[in-house]
Amino acid sequence: MRMELKECAAIAISTRGTVDQHVIQGITKDSRESLPNALYVPIKGDRFDGHRFVLQAMENGAIASLWAEGTPIPSDLPADFPLIIVRDTIEALQQLAKLYLNKVKPVVIGVTGSNGKTSTKDMIEAVVATTFKTHKTQGNYNNHIGLPLTILSMDEGTEVIILEMGMNHFGEISLLSKLAQPDLAIITNIGESHIEFLGSREGIAQAKLEIKDGLKESGLLILDGDEPLLQHVKATNVLSCGYGEENTMTIVDQQGDENGFSFGIEGEGTTYYLPMLGTHNVKNATYAIAVGHYLNIEDSAINEGLKHLKMTGMRLEKYEGLHGSLLINDAYNASPTSMKAAISAIKELKNYERKVVVLGDMYELGPDEEAMHRSVAQSISEPITDVIVIGEKGRWIGEEVKKLQKPINVSLFSVKEDAKDAILASLSDQTVVLFKASRGLALETIITGFKKDIQEAGK
Repeated sequence: MRMELKECAAIAISTRGTVDQHVIQGITKDSRESLPNALYVPIKGDRFDGHRFVLQAMENGAIASLWAEGTPIPSDLPADFPLIIVRDTIEALQQLAKLYLNKVKPVVIGVTGSNGKTSTKDMIEAVVATTFKTHKTQGNYNNHIGLPLTILSMDEGTEVIILEMGMNHFGEISLLSKLAQPDLAIITNIGESHIEFLGSREGIAQAKLEIKDGLKESGLLILDGDEPLLQHVKATNVLSCGYGEENTMTIVDQQGDENGFSFGIEGEGTTYYLPMLGTHNVKNATYAIAVGHYLNIEDSAINEGLKHLKMTGMRLEKYEGLHGSLLINDAYNASPTSMKAAISAIKELKNYERKVVVLGDMYELGPDEEAMHRSVAQSISEPITDVIVIGEKGRWIGEEVKKLQKPINVSLFSVKEDAKDAILASLSDQTVVLFKASRGLALETIITGFKKDIQEAGK
């Protein structure tokens, strides 16, 4: 980023120190971060107050700071160190992001959904970056603090910015959408994530549709046309993607293996290729293709972008396991919808006789969490051969598979460390293993251990 400090001062109640002749070239909320010529944003939480660390921020390169009105100023802070005094530093951060968006004027793409936000964001970037200078949300910077920080970290020459929008409660997506004012808004799907706070899938759909609140008048809404809870959303500026014939973009001629999928779009002559597992990711790719069409990117460039896609980690990520096995790390997070989709992706693999799913607890599912865990068992059928479940909640999945008397080996473990031997016993060159659970369980550490075993075996 690049902003003159006096531009930032436009949002201030008042200022302290010298605000002229300074140029901000970065922004940080972490006083420990070394960032020359940065604006420091002190965030005040229930258990901490970033204002206490302004001197550390200054030592690490900050040349100015936002400052909440009424907060005592440290006596040893130099008198000429610029403070932009505001009512609330988070609101001020959001206002600065708006100012910077209006200055740079990129095409803004907002992405939300219960599952697949990050994968879709990565696919859109892969397509758009073939033609435009592109910036996207990094990591989980997708909330009321992370999104403005993402905006303020983009280069002045950015032509397209891709903003992931997450939420736990009603009103949060609306705030982000109004802040970003997207030209394109995408809803990947409606699942069960955060149903504890939103009450029902209908509530989740309502919350996700808040992305329309800030959509520019000339903007386009792209959504999952196969989702019944979104099928009432009809307008000239709505484009639906999916497998149903009623969609604006209907997926056809899909073929796949363990390396990815080829597919087409009804009415087009192009065959696209996606180097990823999972039919659900083909639908995510159609959102990226729709964005490419909106931006008048050539089909050949869209295809080239998808072919060279670089995904954020732990999204159906493949590793070679012991004895030539294939390990699939989809352990970043989980909901019933995403877990069922990942299981389906493993079922689609043709070259493995033994298909093992290692599943664990899913969180934030509310009072119906047991029923939602048990519902996953309906997706576990042949050619799945083994189910290894971990955790108190994950146990419900295994119990339900047993109850349904499916011809599948079921093993139940309280903690992931105890599951390692059972997983090891299944590994051969005919075995594929999926790892899937909520973030809190960190199932990927099992894979990390196996990778160390491979390294030791190779010595």
